[in-house]
Amino acid sequence: MSQMLITITESAQEYLGELLSKQEVEGIGIRVFVTQPGTTYAETCIAYCKPGESKPDDKVMELKGFNAYIEAESETYLEEALVDYAADRMGGQLTIKAPNAKVPRISDDSSVNERINYYLVTEINPGLAAHGGQVTLVEVADDFAVLQFGGGCQGCGMADVTLKEGIEKTLLERIPELKGVRDVTDHSERANAYYK
Repeated sequence: MSQMLITITESAQEYLGELLSKQEVEGIGIRVFVTQPGTTYAETCIAYCKPGESKPDDKVMELKGFNAYIEAESETYLEEALVDYAADRMGGQLTIKAPNAKVPRISDDSSVNERINYYLVTEINPGLAAHGGQVTLVEVADDFAVLQFGGGCQGCGMADVTLKEGIEKTLLERIPELKGVRDVTDHSERANAYYK
């Protein structure tokens, strides 16, 4: 038995095993992965995985009657993840808790986008949250981070100052290959703005 990379409870293994047996595909398993890992939009997913559909670098967990394939890129985001099944009057529910799925991580070989998202989530957005706002990365174009403000920052009279004095300084300090930041927010919508 290989080491459990994530925790899949006995009841979840039984439930998943029943679902897989109904597929009538010899050797079918499940694949666990995170879409948009390290962002607020991260989703932890479980999908059927027919023989040959797993990737060579997937980590394999041998479970009761089937294998779970853990996507290599998602592995660190799935640390401490728990898959459970609880029976109830309606039949039951499979739940997935992955507390690290939305936590950005960076390393020396992380892309510029990954590093920008990391600093937005860990350093910039916590300060903006005090005003009910946040900023997200739209894209990186011509070495400029294209950002969009939301919440209390959209329509805020101080957004330009926040962008240049706070966000741009922080990102240029942390990511030297960036030339600057651009704002694509429509600030004419001022309904929830912190400073009008």
